[in-house]
Amino acid sequence: MSDKPKIGSITWRDLTVPDAESIRDFYAQVVGWSSEPLDMGGYSDYTMTTPSGKQVAGICHARGGNADIPPEWLMYVTVIELNSSLDTCRELGGKIIAGPKTMAGMGRYAVIQDPAGAVLALWEAEG
Repeated sequence: MSDKPKIGSITWRDLTVPDAESIRDFYAQVVGWSSEPLDMGGYSDYTMTTPSGKQVAGICHARGGNADIPPEWLMYVTVIELNSSLDTCRELGGKIIAGPKTMAGMGRYAVIQDPAGAVLALWEAEG
């Protein structure tokens, strides 16, 4: 997520699971992604990269700051101002199920659930 994302765009995808290594290997074999470890302070999560070199997703352990994130592919959509979007989510019958959380030097995010039960992450980039 290094380039300035456009508001409303899907800017990232994560999958948070108990055993990130086996799921990392699954997707490497099924879709051809390679992985780079991302130090999480005592363990690694993984940034997944296409054969052409584009970083497209993360596969994360369901621990630490990710312990409360559900085990499903989670899209991150960029918003102008996270707190305002979270207030609107609540007003319209949605729930905040994780966060808001800060990723040092990158921005803040929260995971919401819409009134139908679907989840989505909202991302506010720094700067």
